[in-house]
Amino acid sequence: MITIREVTKGDLNDLCRLYEELMDHQPTNYEKIVEVYEVMQASGNYHVLGAFKDGVLAGSVMGIVCQDLVGECRPFMVIENVVVSDRFRRLGIGKQLMMNIEAIARERDCNYVIFVSGGQRKEAHAFYEKLGFKDEKVEGYRKHLS
Repeated sequence: MITIREVTKGDLNDLCRLYEELMDHQPTNYEKIVEVYEVMQASGNYHVLGAFKDGVLAGSVMGIVCQDLVGECRPFMVIENVVVSDRFRRLGIGKQLMMNIEAIARERDCNYVIFVSGGQRKEAHAFYEKLGFKDEKVEGYRKHLS
């Protein structure tokens, strides 16, 4: 059975391991993730969902509600860090995570959700299209500040 719920502080160690899969096994700083998690929780605009299969963290997604100043000034949601562990793929976990984060966006009256996906991730792109996301042929730009 798969359960989707907000990630708690007690789940952060497992979330670190999951993010290491997402980032090609680059280590995640546990102390820093705890510190940032607490700031995120205090803001109320961050939603980190976990998918748990028989109690094991199998996948996660983060949605950030952003305020907007255009038109009716409705917020939008940025989706980041979508990951399902290799051990749990093809079980519908990614779909459940995306549907749940979209439900939160609707509850928060978001006008739309946006995210970026690496150009090489063709299998992921097909998955997102099945969920109703459209490749609108926009250009995405990212500048890493390190």
